[in-house]
Amino acid sequence: MLGLVFAITACGASTSSPGAAATASPKLSGAVTVFAAASLTEAFNDDKTQLANANPGLTVTYSFAGSQQLVAQIQAGAPADVVATADEANMQKLVAANLVETPTDFAKNRLEIVVAPGNPRSVKALSDLSRPDLKVVLEDPSVPAGKYGRQALDKQGVKVMPVSLELDVKSELQKVESGEADAGIVYVTDVKSAGSKATGIL
Repeated sequence: MLGLVFAITACGASTSSPGAAATASPKLSGAVTVFAAASLTEAFNDDKTQLANANPGLTVTYSFAGSQQLVAQIQAGAPADVVATADEANMQKLVAANLVETPTDFAKNRLEIVVAPGNPRSVKALSDLSRPDLKVVLEDPSVPAGKYGRQALDKQGVKVMPVSLELDVKSELQKVESGEADAGIVYVTDVKSAGSKATGIL
């Protein structure tokens, strides 16, 4: 589940989703700073174009990072009008500190094993990630996808010794794309964004 959030209270941003804002009336104007989970990069950048076309007076600036990093930045006083995390746990930290208005769940995602194009190492299931001949990269447990990935591995009793722990899904994906790792666990949307640079194994 991608937990979402709208509006740092001090900034009084709209509680409508980015997509809904594009069709709102009257037209929006001014500058809006959005902190969003790295897994939302492509979706939010696509939406940015729609928002700009529908609202010429609106300027949207995005800052993408791991959800836990975004929360830490906001807790430290970083200015943001909207924040979107990839889980509810990180969002609740901001709710508990009265730093955001009531959050809204707006999307769902699924995990997927990501490997090199064509799957040259013949990875077929989560159990394969325990193979000693594979270099597996995961996200740090503080990252939502890292937490969810470990839950999936634990449920099947799969033990993995990752070669590195990344702070967001895009960093993990890049490790597989570059050949530094043979496999990882990211979101389906991240695999899709990689295009021909990676293959997904459901």
